[in-house]
Formats: sequence, C-alpha cells, structure tokens
Amino acid sequence: MMMRPLGQRRSLQSLRQALEQETLLAHAAIAAGANTPKLIATSELGRDAVMLVYEHIDGCTLDMLPEEQITDAVLDGVWEQLHVLQSRLIAHRRLTGDSLLVNTSGTVCITDLGGGEIAAGDILLRMDTAQLLTMLALRVGPERSVASAMRVLGPDAVANSLPLLQPIALSHSTRAKFRRLAKERAERERQALLGTVPAAKPLTSEKGHRSDAAKAVSAGERPDVNETHEQANDGDLLAQIRLKVLRIRPQAPVTPARLERIKPRTLVTLVAGVVAVSYLLTQLTKLDFAATVHQANWTWLLLALAFSALTYVAAAMSLLGFVPEKIPFGRTVLAQLAASFAVAPAAVGGLAVNTRFLQRNNVRPGLAVASVGASQLATGAIHVLLLLTFGYVTGTQHTTSLSPASSTAVIGGLLTAAVLVVVVTAIPRLRGFVTTRVRALLAGVVPRMLDLLQRPTKLLMGFGGILLLNLSFIACLDASVRAFGDSLSYPTIAVAYLVGTAAGSAVPTPGGIGGIETALVAALTLAGLPAAVAFPAVLLYRLLTFWLPVLPGWAAFTHLIRQNML
Repeated sequence: MMMRPLGQRRSLQSLRQALEQETLLAHAAIAAGANTPKLIATSELGRDAVMLVYEHIDGCTLDMLPEEQITDAVLDGVWEQLHVLQSRLIAHRRLTGDSLLVNTSGTVCITDLGGGEIAAGDILLRMDTAQLLTMLALRVGPERSVASAMRVLGPDAVANSLPLLQPIALSHSTRAKFRRLAKERAERERQALLGTVPAAKPLTSEKGHRSDAAKAVSAGERPDVNETHEQANDGDLLAQIRLKVLRIRPQAPVTPARLERIKPRTLVTLVAGVVAVSYLLTQLTKLDFAATVHQANWTWLLLALAFSALTYVAAAMSLLGFVPEKIPFGRTVLAQLAASFAVAPAAVGGLAVNTRFLQRNNVRPGLAVASVGASQLATGAIHVLLLLTFGYVTGTQHTTSLSPASSTAVIGGLLTAAVLVVVVTAIPRLRGFVTTRVRALLAGVVPRMLDLLQRPTKLLMGFGGILLLNLSFIACLDASVRAFGDSLSYPTIAVAYLVGTAAGSAVPTPGGIGGIETALVAALTLAGLPAAVAFPAVLLYRLLTFWLPVLPGWAAFTHLIRQNML
C-alpha cells in the first residue's frame, strides 16, 4: 500500500481545499459525538492564509500532563474518543500527545483534525489504533496501553491492528522517539562492547516502565508468540505490545502489512530509473545483437567470466580480513554469491546478508555489524586511493615528467574534495549530520580495528581482498572491451570503472540498475572508446557481474537458509 506521509504540509495552491476539509472534519467529529473544540468561524486572509477559530478549552496536552495524572480513566477517555471517531469511519492520522487535550475536569478532548479523512478505509482506521497503542506505550508502558485499549475497543479491534504495528505506519514524532531510544540502546551496547558498563538490559518505556515481556510464555502459546517473546527480550517496544496482545488473542494476525511511504527519495529513484532505462533502450534499438555476438572474441569473453568469478573470492577475503573469529572460507564465498541475489534495496541487501551470515557463525551482533562496517569503510578508502593513483598514472603516462600538475584527474579530484569539505564544514546542519553518521560508524569500527591490529595477517587479507576485488572488476571490464575488438590502457579502464561505478551507484536503484550502465558507457566514451564498442562492452560486463550471478546467487541463498547460515 502506498500512502502519503502522516502530517505532510499541503501546498499553498490547495489552501482552500485544506480549509474546507478541516471544516468538514470538525463538524463530522462533533456530529459523531467526539469531544472536540467547536469550530466557531472560518475566513480567508488573502491568497496565502486562512483562519479557523475554535472555542478555547482550558487544559493541557497529553504530552505536557504529569505522569501521575495519567490515570486509567484518562487512558480510557483517550480510547473512547478514538472509538467514537472510528464508529463514523473517521481517521485522525495525527494521534500524538499534542493532539489529545485533557481539560481541568479530566475529560479528554481530541484536536488537530486537519490531517484526517472521512469515510476512511479499514487500513487507516487500524493505523490510528496502532499509532495510539505505540504513543501511549512510550508514555505509560505497553501493559497499561494495551489493557486500556482492550477495555474500550475490545480484544478483536486491538488484535486486528497488529499488522499495522510497524514504524512506517507511525507518526513522525513517534518514529523520532524510536530513533532516540535506538541510539540510546546502541550506545549502551557500544559501552558494553568496550567493557565499561554491563550489557544492555531490555528496553523500558520512555518513562522508565520496565516491560514484563521477559517473563516465561505459557506452554499453550503458538510459535508466533514465542518468536515475539524473543524479540521483546531484545528491547523492541513494538514486540512487547504484540506479545501482550497475543497473550489475550493468540490467533491474532501478526504478519506485517506491506506499507510504503511516498518519499522524495522514491520520486528521485523513479525519475532516475526512467531516464537511465530510456537511454539504455535507445541504445539497444541501435545495436545489432546478431552481428555483435558474431564478432565477439570468445577467448576474452571467457576471461571476463573468470575475472567475474574471482570477485567472489576477493569479496570473501575482504570480509574475513576484518573478522578475528575463524569462519570457513568456502562458506564465506558462498555467502558472497548469495549476496548477489539480494540486490534490493540498493547497497543494503549485501550488507544485511553479510551481517546475518556472521551472526549465524557465532559472531555477536554488535561485532558483526562492526566487522561489516570496517570492511565497507576500508573499501571506500581504497576506492578513492585507487582513483587518485590511476588518475595520476593516466595523466602522466604520455609524459616524461611525473609532476602531479600534469594529471588533470588528480587536480580535479582534489579540488572537488576540497569544495565538499568546505561546504560540509560551513553548513551547521550538514556538519552535524555528517558528524553524527561518522561517529556512529566509528563507534563500533574503531574497537574492531584495534583488535585486528594484533593480527596483521588478517588485515593483510582484508586489504588485499579489497584490492583484488577492485582489480578483478577492472580486469573484467577490460576483457569485455577487448572482446569486441578494441582496447584502452589499463589505467584508463581503471579510471573509467572507478568513476563510472561511483557515479552510477549514486542512482538509488537496486544494484544501480541503469545508473551504472549509463555512467560506465559515458566514462568509456569520454576516454576515447567508440560508442559502438563501449555500449556492448558495458552490457557484457554487467551481464557477467550483475545479471548472470542472480540465479546461482538464489541457489546459494536458499542453500544457506536451509543450513541455518542466514
């Protein structure tokens, strides 16, 4: 299900429609019997503003209400307001602490109806229930939140909301609280890893209410409850809520509903994918496949296939080099092949496969993430170093002087890096964003690297594997070009590969589909290769390194799952 983000702002062009919708919802809520401020008047204030006047209610929001005043009666009053709205098929869609007002007599009033919908479907109504369950659990703990919902809505209505009990269905402020709690948990795990504090305890609610999710599950519960029980022990508040509901309704559905928010990233991915695919289709219509295949040199084609196979051995080396624990090499190569099947989401599927693989081989979760992070950090650093090195060689290979000034690629790269550093440093929000991400990455990577410094052979394997991985990809691209009767110098091919893959991977499509092909063709063409050769060479390269491994990757993925290795 595709849905717009909760609480998104409407454009100025739809200001009149927003006024009409909020007015309609206010009257519909009052007609349903909800305690909501009475809408007294509305007015347009020019082209860019409107005014809605509500009656004043003396009280405070649920977020501002002291904890000792959040009694069971107040909680029941919150759920009663939701029940009244849902009885008339009204979805609120912004059920946060700011939209719930408790007046001086303790009566709960519901406000901020502007983002709601009338004649709402079942999905939106259940999303409201899931949002309110989570918001109240963050405030008073999952036990009181679920108990109050059961008293007012009934077990069936609460149980039906479980498939919507997932972060993507929650409001922005609720997700922000989850991220803060996740950061706190990650910091506790990092401190435990460093040995400075005891291991992290199961997560409590925002106000310190410890969940009893760690208690033993009764013998009559089904496996879904047991699985949720394990997750609750890991500190997942949503799992704690599910567990409490499942204890009352063991037959409740627990499979998460498929939801996806329409985000700017989604639109950028769609536009970039359409542009890249359109370009590729245009080039494909100009290509004579029969003649191209007939003219191909099969010796070079087989060499390209061999270099493509070598990349999986190199990838296994690059991973194991950052894992002090002993893991079978052959099984790790199989995991890298399985990662070629997990191409979506872009750049995440392979990381998830490697992390899960390490955990299944008795590497603790925090250490597994740190090892994969260290490998990725080293891969990025070597990619940049190789680009500068081959760019330098490319700029000086036809000169007698090895002066750095003769390499335009190096100069351009250094200037670009300098500009990026200046921009990141000058903008506070961007500087804070980068600092936070780097600190989070290094928090686990640095201790892991300190452990590896005591094992230089491991580091040698890791960095050697990364170097071999890049050189194998470059050799595969070079052999693909030579298979169609043309060639460039190896440093030139290397620069085209390093620049093309970096630029193409910026397109947020699974596996860089469309973006990498377009960037590689452009890079090879700019390097002097005819387009009639560059295009089929890149297609052959992508066929051998991306498309062809999908089927054996699926087989490896399935085999590892059956062997309980993923």
